[in-house]
Amino acid sequence: MIANATRLVTGGGVIVYPTETVYGLGANALDEQAILRVFQIKRRPHNKPISLAVSSTEMLQMVAELSKEDLALLEGIFPGPISVLVRKKNIVPDILTAGSPMVAIRFPDHEIALRIIERCGPITSTSANRTGSRPPSSADEVSNEIADRVDLVVDGGKCRYAEPSTLLDLEKREIIRAGAGLDKALKAIS
Repeated sequence: MIANATRLVTGGGVIVYPTETVYGLGANALDEQAILRVFQIKRRPHNKPISLAVSSTEMLQMVAELSKEDLALLEGIFPGPISVLVRKKNIVPDILTAGSPMVAIRFPDHEIALRIIERCGPITSTSANRTGSRPPSSADEVSNEIADRVDLVVDGGKCRYAEPSTLLDLEKREIIRAGAGLDKALKAIS
């Protein structure tokens, strides 16, 4: 299943994959055409950015501008149910960030997600639902509308948290969205 998911993503496809928070839509986060397909599947307006997911500190540094202090803080919260808003590097396409110089990054704490990302490089990290509807916390909860439009649904069981991640603005050291991992994020910035 992981080999198939990897093959699809590296070939420009879109998959649904599990994380510890909710199921996500995964595509090559550096491929504009694959990103466009994620926007279409979610019916997401192009002015709303999409996050990306990494599987290592090295991959994180490949896509984000980070100071030593930032890295030290992130070592205390990654991997885990927290997304961080950081300054992106030029390798990250503007379409992913809706033209913003910032990108939200996840380092999920889920074996299947990490194995896929390790093999594919950074992938999109947005919930596997139509924009505005409830995100799925199991493969069974992925709507037919989404499942019928992706190349593969990877079933990794029930998500540990069953709610979206907390979003932390790393530059401002403030919480933008409360969710799974909130206590850990608050502790890291206090």
